[in-house]
Amino acid sequence: MRKYRGRGVYGAVVIGKISILKKQSPFVEYVHITDIKTEKERVKAARLKTIQQLEAIYERALKQVGEEEAQIFKIHIMMLEEEEYHHSIENMIEDQSINAEYAVKVTSDKLIKKFTQMEDIYIQARAEDIRDISNRLIANLTDTVIDRNSLDDKVILCTDDLVPSETVFMDKDKVLAFVTAYGSLNSHTAILARNRNIPAIVGVGENFLNEVKDGSEVIIDGFTGEIFVDPDEKIKEKLFAKQKKEEEKKDILQTLKGKENVTIDGKKIDIFANIGSVDDVDLVLLNDAGGIGLFRSEFLYLENKDYPTEEQQFHAYKKVLENMNGKQVIIRTLDIGADKQADYFHIKKEENPALGYRAIRICLTCPQIFKTQLRALFRASIYGSLGIMFPMITSVWEVEKILEICNEVKAELKNQKITYSEKIQIGIMIETPAAAIISDKLASMVDFFSVGTNDLIQYTLACDRQNADIEQFCDIHHEAVLKLIEMSAENAHKNGIWIGICGELAADTTLTETFLRMGIDELSVSPSFVLKLRDTIRKLDLSK
Repeated sequence: MRKYRGRGVYGAVVIGKISILKKQSPFVEYVHITDIKTEKERVKAARLKTIQQLEAIYERALKQVGEEEAQIFKIHIMMLEEEEYHHSIENMIEDQSINAEYAVKVTSDKLIKKFTQMEDIYIQARAEDIRDISNRLIANLTDTVIDRNSLDDKVILCTDDLVPSETVFMDKDKVLAFVTAYGSLNSHTAILARNRNIPAIVGVGENFLNEVKDGSEVIIDGFTGEIFVDPDEKIKEKLFAKQKKEEEKKDILQTLKGKENVTIDGKKIDIFANIGSVDDVDLVLLNDAGGIGLFRSEFLYLENKDYPTEEQQFHAYKKVLENMNGKQVIIRTLDIGADKQADYFHIKKEENPALGYRAIRICLTCPQIFKTQLRALFRASIYGSLGIMFPMITSVWEVEKILEICNEVKAELKNQKITYSEKIQIGIMIETPAAAIISDKLASMVDFFSVGTNDLIQYTLACDRQNADIEQFCDIHHEAVLKLIEMSAENAHKNGIWIGICGELAADTTLTETFLRMGIDELSVSPSFVLKLRDTIRKLDLSK
């Protein structure tokens, strides 16, 4: 038996077989060939195999994310079948007597360069599609595995790291849990794992992947971050007992469904849930949350290979609102950037991406992308109780510009005789010290605040949330952070608006009493934490 330790992301005990995912791009080298006919046949066979793979992926995506999102794989098939692309590869083989793999790579590089130089952002986005289909074609020419979507059994996925979009697309029916060599507890991937109830451990270290083998039995403890490879019976017995005890606790919490979030002395507070996809609504309802305090709309972008259309977004927002049956749904506009990258946005490499081009800064400099999302949101508003909130606010002028663009969108919809609700609540996130400090001015411009504690902690303490090496310096209970939250709460109430917390700190039950005493009106947490938080609140007595 070998033991490893990382950082537990979501508390659960899981046993299963290891499946190692080592990400790599196909290796290509130049080779002079003499049999041109055979080389061209190799390309045709590889193209046919690639098309068959994409058709299978399309069918799987159709079941997992729906028809609109799955269409990207149909587009890839059409691009692969384009004669111009195929002829370019064949001509290089004939004219230069080079191997098929290298011909595909050179053709791909030329097309990518051509598309990225175009002014139209939609044409620019095609560059990533060319890269994707070319990598897949090269992989089939070299018998290299580039994706592991076809897991045969339920496994514990072990890899170097996962980006948020990979976590979103993870097949929960086949992935029991995941373990990463790198990563931080505060990353969006970790947050998403908690939201989707995926047991996970991050930051195990690079040696882990080199020392374990595919198919080995492993048991992970998501509470402590411990990993036992080839565990003995004593360890299994101990952890299975722990798992049983946790299940009993969950059963007790189920008795709180339908009960109020009220302290012993009568103080009430709303408990909402955070979600990252339409499918997560089932978890919100299952755990009896009062509403959705944060719908991370950027995952509609991260799941796509291109900018989601107005119709795609409209149907997603409409479905969430309808399924929540009149309960409030707060949707955050896209928060792309920093650790949440979508290649088709073509964001330049930045020295400090968390301080760079992200979130509202993208929206205000790319108004067409912003307006597309706002149109979808306003159109969907008639199907439920909608709140829209905007991330990464630092200045009054930003909110003024946001409201101006919102009014432009509403005017367009009116002219087109498209209905929308007049009762939409407009809010902003308090996740920068600047926003908290000027919250007295910002509060007069909006209907609510929602504190994003993950970024607020990062920016207040100058601690990169992605850097696991400095977690000891990242004091999430730091007095400065709590003072900024309290200041924002006071200014919100002075101006007659409500304030919630949607960051990870909302689920920290050691701070629940502190937040209630500050006057926080709403706490929004991962669905699985709703009943636990309700239990904590019902045991508090603020009169003491």
